[in-house]
Amino acid sequence: MRQLPSIFLALLAIAPLARATDAPKPNIVIILADDLGYGDLGCYNKDSKIPTPNLDRLAAQGIRFTDSHAPTSVCTPTRYALLTGRYCWRTRLQQNVLLPWGAPLIRPDRLTLPGMLKRQGYSAACIGKWHLGMDWPTKDGKPPTSGADRLSNVDFTKPIGHGPVTVGFDSYFGVDIPNYPPYCFIDNDRTVGIPTEPNRPEFNRPGPMLPNWQWVEIMPELTRRAVGYIDQSAKAAPGKPFFLYFPLTAPHFPVVPAPEFKGKSQAGDYGDYVNQVDWTVGQVLDSLQRNNLADSTLVIFTSDNGPEISGEVKIGVYDRAQQFHHYSMGPLRGAKRDTWEGGHRVPFLARWPGHVPANAASNELISHVDMMATVAAMLGDKLPDNAGEDSFNVLPALLGQKSDKPLREALVHNAASGSFGIRKGEWVFIDNPTGDDNKRKGEPEWFKRERGYVDDKLPGQLFNVHEDLGERKNYYAEKPLVVRELKTLLEKYKADGRSTPGARQKNDVPLRNAAPAKASIEPDA
Repeated sequence: MRQLPSIFLALLAIAPLARATDAPKPNIVIILADDLGYGDLGCYNKDSKIPTPNLDRLAAQGIRFTDSHAPTSVCTPTRYALLTGRYCWRTRLQQNVLLPWGAPLIRPDRLTLPGMLKRQGYSAACIGKWHLGMDWPTKDGKPPTSGADRLSNVDFTKPIGHGPVTVGFDSYFGVDIPNYPPYCFIDNDRTVGIPTEPNRPEFNRPGPMLPNWQWVEIMPELTRRAVGYIDQSAKAAPGKPFFLYFPLTAPHFPVVPAPEFKGKSQAGDYGDYVNQVDWTVGQVLDSLQRNNLADSTLVIFTSDNGPEISGEVKIGVYDRAQQFHHYSMGPLRGAKRDTWEGGHRVPFLARWPGHVPANAASNELISHVDMMATVAAMLGDKLPDNAGEDSFNVLPALLGQKSDKPLREALVHNAASGSFGIRKGEWVFIDNPTGDDNKRKGEPEWFKRERGYVDDKLPGQLFNVHEDLGERKNYYAEKPLVVRELKTLLEKYKADGRSTPGARQKNDVPLRNAAPAKASIEPDA
């Protein structure tokens, strides 16, 4: 048989990508769970004590990524990176999360994922948890107070400025953060009702609350709204593509599964809440199917960071492992806030029938920050130099295509304390002597013994995560050249204002030097 010319083989390799670009624009649904661990889903952990049939169905109908990472191991920075394609540590927020009444983090001139999609003819809605800051109106024109009540000068009769509907979304419904004031829903730029009552003692953040406000009702209402948006989009504007960003409030604190989910898992209330998350995903999938949109919709499910430890929740990830033998972090080391893998390696499932292969798995290194460039490539759009500075196009991996080299050069990890790690190929360098940013409790001794972790006095950590996913063996002293290479690349990314090819950009403010030992860990991150 005659050998095909190399150029023809190259064209064959990119043909699926070209078809995806030329085809009618797909609807896009991104579901972002909150504090869900790598080992919580059955499709990632055969020993999971939590039934997740709908997420397992999504995995069977699409592709499952095993090396996907949240850009940061806490909430706000991950959401910023997902919606902008830029690491959050380039902004004023270089550690922890936004506090109650926090000012907007996304600048008005910043191109966002929904903004890019709107110029491509999409409608865009955000339903769920925001936690990226808003301009709260006040009675005296001064910033919202940070005193005991945190509401004395907030004027809930006026519209809220610079929220989701000012950064690219056509509509918004949700809560800013479930355990932050105000305790009420927000519809576009107004609170639903006037929260005037003081919150009850079990609410861990002081602030105003609506009468009879119940945490347990948040997830069901968000689910109804998301399904309603899909139904409405199918009927009111058939053929017009839509983007639904659906950031859940679960299984984040408060862990409040609805009554019908109580006892559905073997991992306590947390497991029942994850089961409710699975039900919510099922409702979205069923709505797409019912409206004949399943084949024309890219659905992505992932989490904003790893699972929570005790202190914020009564039964944290380590307690759950000991009490129920359910390991939310799976085989990984660490949890939420940490620089270790358990802080940021998370489930990532994608389905798009006819484009994304079914029942597939990929070990390609990807991150939520890559959504901006990936969607742009999918639609044939080109990002300007000052947008998506850290976003790589991972569409080939999403479409199941094999590549001779990694799609991204390296990936920066960032923890709650502001400490950094950087991953390139098999190596991850953690610029932090412990990798543990949970200063309240961290890893319990029984867990260290069980996993075989040994503390050392080295000034940094270097792990080969291909051969040692649990990060037990520290090569820092043995591989100084690897450490130097990764440290140099990390500093270059910081200085250049970007990690992708393109014109050098400016960070919003000078970057602080991470100081994990002195960092104040925000308990509600």
